[in-house]
Amino acid sequence: MPLHTFHAPSAVIVGAGARYQLAEELSKIGSSRVLIVTDAHLRASGMLDDVLSLLERSGIQAHIFANVQPDPTVQNVLDGVAALRASGADAIVAIGGGSPIDAAKIIGVASVHQGLISDFQGYHRIPAAGPPLIAVPTTAGTGSEATKVAVITDPERQVKMMILDPKLMPRVAIVDYELTMSMPAALTAHVGVDTLTHGIEAFVSRKANPMSEAMALSCVELTAGNLLRAWQQPDDASARSAMSVAACQGGMAFTNSGLCLVHGMSRPLGAVFHLPHGLSNAVLLPAVTRFSVRGAPQRYARIARTMGLASRETPDEDACHRLVQGLEELNQTLEIPRLRACINRPQHQFEAVLEKMVADGLASGSPQNNPVVPSAEQMVELYREAW
Repeated sequence: MPLHTFHAPSAVIVGAGARYQLAEELSKIGSSRVLIVTDAHLRASGMLDDVLSLLERSGIQAHIFANVQPDPTVQNVLDGVAALRASGADAIVAIGGGSPIDAAKIIGVASVHQGLISDFQGYHRIPAAGPPLIAVPTTAGTGSEATKVAVITDPERQVKMMILDPKLMPRVAIVDYELTMSMPAALTAHVGVDTLTHGIEAFVSRKANPMSEAMALSCVELTAGNLLRAWQQPDDASARSAMSVAACQGGMAFTNSGLCLVHGMSRPLGAVFHLPHGLSNAVLLPAVTRFSVRGAPQRYARIARTMGLASRETPDEDACHRLVQGLEELNQTLEIPRLRACINRPQHQFEAVLEKMVADGLASGSPQNNPVVPSAEQMVELYREAW
């Protein structure tokens, strides 16, 4: 078996009230002044109040940077770097969904480098790590609290820059499902299917390895067993807890196996049409899975069985068919629309940017991990199928 390196945070603290361990974890790394990276909604919601009180009682000064938008931009990062330097913080705490966590990762490394944010785009292009980062997710979806990946939007080029480097891995992930309890139904659905996509793509990726495979299958099983309940009963603590664990496992899985075609096609949709990341993954997942199953039928059949869509006795081909059908039905149940309804633009505007989206998707490297590596023409047809 070839050698594999598995990257993960040095500590992952999971469970109700885990957020109250933040001060202790900051003390362990010797921090006395932190920059909290979040978004305006979370700051206004009061969700940070008890955490700020805890830090104050522990003698840790906290400065808040809340100017992170969905799909964080280069300007968000630059503003965050200015806030970090002005605060004199010796550590960063990211509280929020994938956007604040991704922004915090790049704010940290950009604060110790000169040059452009685009210099980091791609794989292993960060010379040195930034200040220690503790990530506290408030959604159960992106898994960014446990990845060495960040995605930053460059509006001028209409590109979502995928940045991967072990130096982006948070020092600590604090996974407190209580912070996800207030997610509205639509967000629960979108980030939940995003989690499922992470598990599926991590398992079928050409770069999958024994460690990532185990995490990926657990992610798929937890999501299949709990997403609908979390969506239907938002105050179900058991379902919310399971989805938070699934999201973290999905992040650890894909950051060590690479993502595949769904994500390669999803990022351009977000950059051009400003679709939320989880939603763009969800609308693409059934079509891309149908295209990809022939490249790894045994692996996709295993996913179908893990989700309870097929039995051990079901032939692989039938199991793959049931998987695609099950993903389509899941989207329908969760009220996830077709792509055309998400974009809400005339089809000719969609067609006009297909060539750019395909080029950007291929340039990200993710489609090359897919069980069936698509041609540009095939990607165009997949976008149209999802439309």
